[in-house]
Amino acid sequence: MGEVMETLTEHRISAAAPVVFIIVVAFQFLSRWLEQLKKRGPVTAEETRLRREIKELSKEASSLSQPATFAQAAKLRRMVTAKEKELAKHQELQGKELKGSYDLYLKVLFISKVLTYLVLVCWFWRVPVASISQQLVQPFGKVISWRAGGVLNGNVMVGIIPWLILSTRVSKFVCRLFKL
Repeated sequence: MGEVMETLTEHRISAAAPVVFIIVVAFQFLSRWLEQLKKRGPVTAEETRLRREIKELSKEASSLSQPATFAQAAKLRRMVTAKEKELAKHQELQGKELKGSYDLYLKVLFISKVLTYLVLVCWFWRVPVASISQQLVQPFGKVISWRAGGVLNGNVMVGIIPWLILSTRVSKFVCRLFKL
């Protein structure tokens, strides 16, 4: 019976580390994705139409370079300036609306992230999340095994708090690699 309990505990430890890591990576990817959407914002049909008109008017104004067509070219350049102002106004208006909704999504994501981390910390408090050979983490063994039981059979037991910190750092690095 004791052998079965030990096997169940080892299986729980071996599954806990990847599950916690996947949760942390998912939160990191969602956070980065929302930040980029907030920065970029979606392109509407109105913006596309204004950009196309600006491009056409600029092309037409640059083709009119003769002294006889100077007045017509100046008129087209004024129209381009007006369209650019209209586009900037449209983007500013839309940006204010979207910024509020993205801020709300980011706050909800942050709160759910904090709650999830608290649940994980409570669930794995004083229980090792993973075990790593003592030779691999020689100078940092005590820090990594904080609140997880120290060394057992030549393996350092990794606590939940150091594992969350490590997972967060690695997930930020992975997000940077994928340019998210």
